[in-house]
Amino acid sequence: MIPAPRLEPEALDPYSELVAQAFDSVSPAVASITARASNGRPLGVGSGVLYTPDGYLLTNSHVAGSASELTATLTDGREVSATLVGDDPATDIAVLRLTGSGFAYATLGTSSTLRVGQLVVAIGNPLGYQATVTAGIVSALGRSLRTQSGRLVESVIQTDAPLNPGNSGGPLVDGACRVVGINTAIAGGAQGICFAIGIDIAANVAATLMREGRVRRSRLGVAGQTITLDRRIQRTLQRQMQTAILVLEIQSDGPAARSKLEKGDVLLDFDGAPIAGLDHLHRLLTAELATREVRTRVLRRGKLLDVTIRPMLG
Repeated sequence: MIPAPRLEPEALDPYSELVAQAFDSVSPAVASITARASNGRPLGVGSGVLYTPDGYLLTNSHVAGSASELTATLTDGREVSATLVGDDPATDIAVLRLTGSGFAYATLGTSSTLRVGQLVVAIGNPLGYQATVTAGIVSALGRSLRTQSGRLVESVIQTDAPLNPGNSGGPLVDGACRVVGINTAIAGGAQGICFAIGIDIAANVAATLMREGRVRRSRLGVAGQTITLDRRIQRTLQRQMQTAILVLEIQSDGPAARSKLEKGDVLLDFDGAPIAGLDHLHRLLTAELATREVRTRVLRRGKLLDVTIRPMLG
């Protein structure tokens, strides 16, 4: 009897190879997070991603923020207790510290260089199925998202990588195996519209939570979207920065409502400096700004105007 020839494993196509590499690299750092109330009642299950070897983990505020007891289950089957370092509902980011050390951890990338159409991979534990990977593309950048609780989360990444309950808090990964976002929400009643918090904001918030336990910031009371300026407008304004912020909504109880800012305004400068977009504005809205008035330059129906706003802590 002639033995059957030994077949080599079939090589993956380039797309599949990138997805497989992203999963192999990051999935060991992904954990399933179980939240419980003080009486032991389950509050929900989400995902998280370790980003340091000594057990610091990123997840969503809505996954862990209200829990009295937190448990993390790792992909190798280990179950360890976790402590909430701090959470920030304004960005839906929370940091946990897992008991132990020597954990597998993921590399954080940057979200500022993402491009629409770029491959992204979501890893998490949807519906209790551990270490599940889905893939898609970046559908849009600079979105604002209002959650079911009414909270407005800004600077989110829109993707069509399928997410389900339990994916919340898990990593969104690029083709270079770097975490570029933290998955946070699904658009109800829609297909292929999912959202993640950009890792630039998530990492900045995480650093503050690790240092101070909470994030204190000021707010303007606006919802906006990062836009690319028409090149003719850019040349007329002699503006090197190609992007700005389009005001989509003004909250009735916020500082913007008490100023002369209007829906449809394009924010060009903030506090005397050009503003690139929502990520940039988010970093500038420190607690210190709530102590003074800030001049904001806007473009309104083709005219340049200066609007003064006094941010408030929120």
